[in-house]
Amino acid sequence: MNKAAATKGQAAAGIALPPLPDDLRRQEAHAPVVEGQPVIAILARERQALDRANARQGRIVQFYDDLISRYGTRR
Repeated sequence: MNKAAATKGQAAAGIALPPLPDDLRRQEAHAPVVEGQPVIAILARERQALDRANARQGRIVQFYDDLISRYGTRR
C-alpha cells in the first residue's frame, strides 16, 4: 500500500492503525537437508521451524485481537 492510499484509508476509518511488527511479516524457512545427516535430525529441525512459525502466527492473532479490542469493528 502506498502512502497516499494509507492516508486515505486512515482518514476514512478515522483512526491510525499501528504498524504490523516486522517479525510478523517474516516467512519461516524449511530446515536444511544435509546429505549424510540422520533423517531424525532433519525432522527435529523442521519441527523447530514449525514451532517458530506457529508462535509467530499466535502473535499475529494477538496483534489483531488487540486492534479489535482497542478500535472495535467497522462494518
